[in-house]
Amino acid sequence: MTLGMLVDGKWVTDWTERDEQGKFNRMPTHFRNWITADGSSGFKAEANRYHLYVSLGCPWAHRTAIMWKLKGLEDIISLSIVDPVISEDGWKFTQNPGCIPDIVNGDFYLRDTYTRANPNYTGRVTVPVLWDKQTATIVNNESRQIIRMFDTQFADSNTDANFYPTELQQEIDKTIDAIYQPINNGVYRSGFANTQAAYEEAVTELFQALDYWENVLAAQRYLCGNQITEADWCMFTTLLRFDLAYYGLFKCNLRRIVDYPNLWNYLKDLYQQPKVKDVCNADHIKKLYYQGLPQLNPTQIVPVGPEIDFDASHNRDRIFTESKQMAQV
Repeated sequence: MTLGMLVDGKWVTDWTERDEQGKFNRMPTHFRNWITADGSSGFKAEANRYHLYVSLGCPWAHRTAIMWKLKGLEDIISLSIVDPVISEDGWKFTQNPGCIPDIVNGDFYLRDTYTRANPNYTGRVTVPVLWDKQTATIVNNESRQIIRMFDTQFADSNTDANFYPTELQQEIDKTIDAIYQPINNGVYRSGFANTQAAYEEAVTELFQALDYWENVLAAQRYLCGNQITEADWCMFTTLLRFDLAYYGLFKCNLRRIVDYPNLWNYLKDLYQQPKVKDVCNADHIKKLYYQGLPQLNPTQIVPVGPEIDFDASHNRDRIFTESKQMAQV
């Protein structure tokens, strides 16, 4: 890949995330501070202090936008949405449809936001980014931690929705761990592999994991039981992109998600939850992958299809009822 990164605050494109076996190894995120309700971390959860930078094409950033929406944080945390097409210059802010410019710092490139936080920063320039307006720095750029903060620390949110209930916390964390490498990262390990062996290893693990969760969802409505949790939103953003991009561009083509009865109905169920589709954008998803990765798609032509009706009816209510009845037997 020729996507850029910062080295000592300077933009470079001569680097790789592949090892000598051709396997894709994702670089870790670097900003890992926490926002807490009581401010004991140094970053207090309060209105109008924080700003979220996302891409609606990127699955990692998308999960934070979903949690931001579900937790009713629109009037508490402001938002910018980068252009869907990433280039060798990195993520940029434009006026294109579905985008929101950098209304906090006025930057054109997201890399400038990173160097505002650390002029000597070395690492990937990724979304999401959670910015603190008060101290003018990046609080966190790790999606899993950002959704946890949004879910648990902002008491001012206008909803009592809870996707990390006490009784399921161990199961939720275990499930997020279980789906990360074979599924969330597995599609990238398949698509970005540059040897046959690395590709086949990744794609085999990917579909073994999808098959496993297909069976789990035959007996319960969601990944951790019969209520939606953070684990479901971590799975959702990968499944939403699967048939749109990963199946074709990333060669994840043993089966489509629509070929899995339980995963497909589960995906529709999550998509149809109130407010979720407000931050889902199939156009941004396809443009990110098909125009933003010329090494995989040199013509940068964005496919017209596939036609997928995420609003079609689903059967997950029946699965929920049947699983409750079985538990009572």
